[in-house]
Amino acid sequence: MLDLRFIRENPEIVRKAARNKGEADHTDEILRIDEERRKLIQKGESLKNRRNVVSDEIGRMKKAGQNADALIAEMKKVADEIKEMDDKLLKIEDDLQQLLLLVPNIPHPTVPIGEDPSRNVEVRRWAGDGSIISFTDKKALDFELKDHLTLGKKLGILDFERAAKISGSAFPLYLGKGATLERALLNFMLDLHLHKHGYKEVFPPFLVNRTSMTATGQLPKLEEDMYNIGSDDLFPIPTAEVPVTNIHRGEVLRYEDLPIKYVAYSACFRREAGSYGKETKGFLRVHQFNKVEMVKFVAPESSYDELELLVRDAEDVLKALNIPYRVVELCTGDLSFSATKCYDIDVYAPAEEARGGWLEASSCSNFEDFQARRANIRFRRDPRSKLEYVHTLNGSGLATSRLMVALLENYQTPEGKVIVPKVLHKYTGFEVIG
Repeated sequence: MLDLRFIRENPEIVRKAARNKGEADHTDEILRIDEERRKLIQKGESLKNRRNVVSDEIGRMKKAGQNADALIAEMKKVADEIKEMDDKLLKIEDDLQQLLLLVPNIPHPTVPIGEDPSRNVEVRRWAGDGSIISFTDKKALDFELKDHLTLGKKLGILDFERAAKISGSAFPLYLGKGATLERALLNFMLDLHLHKHGYKEVFPPFLVNRTSMTATGQLPKLEEDMYNIGSDDLFPIPTAEVPVTNIHRGEVLRYEDLPIKYVAYSACFRREAGSYGKETKGFLRVHQFNKVEMVKFVAPESSYDELELLVRDAEDVLKALNIPYRVVELCTGDLSFSATKCYDIDVYAPAEEARGGWLEASSCSNFEDFQARRANIRFRRDPRSKLEYVHTLNGSGLATSRLMVALLENYQTPEGKVIVPKVLHKYTGFEVIG
């Protein structure tokens, strides 16, 4: 959430941010309601001051034995007017709060301006260490590439047909070594972030309340993309970002404890209500997937350095797995509602021709104080310092659905088998599938 004073003092910046993000602009309506609210507050304070003065006068008159009926009648009208104004103020403040929740965060000045992903900027790419088959020149291959669906079905490790019978379309079912490989990926990534990158592991709830979803920015804007358990008004989480960020909702953190770095595994659930007509085969777009998420609470002055470190932590996963990838900086039109700056990490999956071979497997974002304001997460630099909002960041470290696609397709052999990356051997207990 943006600070109301900032919106009041910088309306054109807020308008431009909404325009560049392709979001609705509520600035004029917010300023109009804010002006009405301030006038009501001023008038209400004037009436309350009048009530206090006259109440003292009534007390003096009664003490002197004088008739104060006229002033008492006047104060009855003033009290009724104050109540009416207070009720109106509550309604206006609620309307204002709902509008503020719809205002997107402001992109960092370094973010490329563009309407869609075509204006994203590739920052770097990594082609692997040369120990696996290079798919950069597919013409040099002496066998036909199989996509992850074909491989998974042939090897008996993935079954989307039976998953559809159980739950509906776009749900996965892992079998045998496929289930073991999925678990191995999760354990490997958690261990890497714990022991190499210094994160603290948490295992959060997978259902959260409306307040938690609002704090991280999923609500109210993205409610149609979320599952909801109506009888309890609970939401299956779309990412562990939600419960992990809300760990410190309403708290004052110690400056000396920053940065706080958490890593969490969770299943993730998304309705993907706006995805109809998009590529949906196999793991490319699913309603349930597994993810390891990194979340940081940091001091404002270090948040962009921490963003770069967050991206490197996610890259380390792919380097260890020896999967080619690229890092892409998102333009304003592709930036999420809550983020100020974001890098996507796309893995290379050679059989996914429709997407140019690239699949997003991680997004690493800085939200500055946008989420912290919604969640009221603050810190104090020393006992005499004023309270400040922390900056929050999160990044996938990584989502296994797209990662599984890249792993199967990059590690396939001419015989239709799949070699297991070396770093996973101790987690799987096998080195090849098939």
